[in-house]
Amino acid sequence: MAQKIILQSNFPNLKLVKQGKVRDIYDLGEYYLIVSTDRLSAFDVIMAQGIPYKGEVLTRISSFWFNYVKDIIDNHVVATDVKDFPKECDEYADDLKGRSMLVKKAEVIPIECIVRGYISGSGLNDYKKTGKISGITLPEGLVESEKLPEPIFTPSTKAEIGLHDENISFSEAEKIIDRDKLDKIKNATLAIYKKASEFALTKGIIIADTKMEFGIYKDEVIIVDELLTPDSSRFWPLSKYKKGGAQESYDKQFVRDYLLSINFNKQPPPPQLPEDIINKTGEKYLDALFELTGERIS
Repeated sequence: MAQKIILQSNFPNLKLVKQGKVRDIYDLGEYYLIVSTDRLSAFDVIMAQGIPYKGEVLTRISSFWFNYVKDIIDNHVVATDVKDFPKECDEYADDLKGRSMLVKKAEVIPIECIVRGYISGSGLNDYKKTGKISGITLPEGLVESEKLPEPIFTPSTKAEIGLHDENISFSEAEKIIDRDKLDKIKNATLAIYKKASEFALTKGIIIADTKMEFGIYKDEVIIVDELLTPDSSRFWPLSKYKKGGAQESYDKQFVRDYLLSINFNKQPPPPQLPEDIINKTGEKYLDALFELTGERIS
């Protein structure tokens, strides 16, 4: 894959205000500029190597979904074409192209809004221990990757880099945000998941679960950050789905599985990823983009 990999944006004439696990955020005055790098975080540890095409895939998929669900809730996107960005971005246009968004300056709500349609990951672990996920009692006898009777809203804390998010109950989430806003983001999360997962099934993809973020902009709740990407969701090929075990995946689970196979201790520093793992992961991101949207990156 002959593709420039950007692990860290470098725009000295723009004001960098935050670096997340994957995204770098710049303050352009009226708006923020969000740049999706090719960094990959697994088990909340940022890998030392980047994944080719990743930042562009994340940006394109998010743009697609923001537009697809805009009838449910407003979002933070102002522009995705570099030509529509402020003039001070022009000198960095080559690196910004395809991997950046100009967005509204929303105040981010400090809750990860997770919706689960299938039982997997930390939700499965909690269910095995308690029969519940985020305080929600589920039927007995569910097996790994089984479809839930209906999607459930299971919020978590929003941890800083290097720390782990913690699943919390709805009542615990009420201590972080008032009930009216919490109801709004819960309803929006479930509605977005329903509409998007039904569409994805027509493309041969199961969205097993996903994580969303919301913010307050001009006293209104809007959706921010990324949306329904392979980083924030579990995408499974419908044709290969079989409950009762782990699923083949379009997302970074491929890297997680490799790290588990070498008994990675889930603490920095990260191990070196083999070239074939890097390239195969890049191909999975590209496959997810094409299967969902029909778009290819040339």
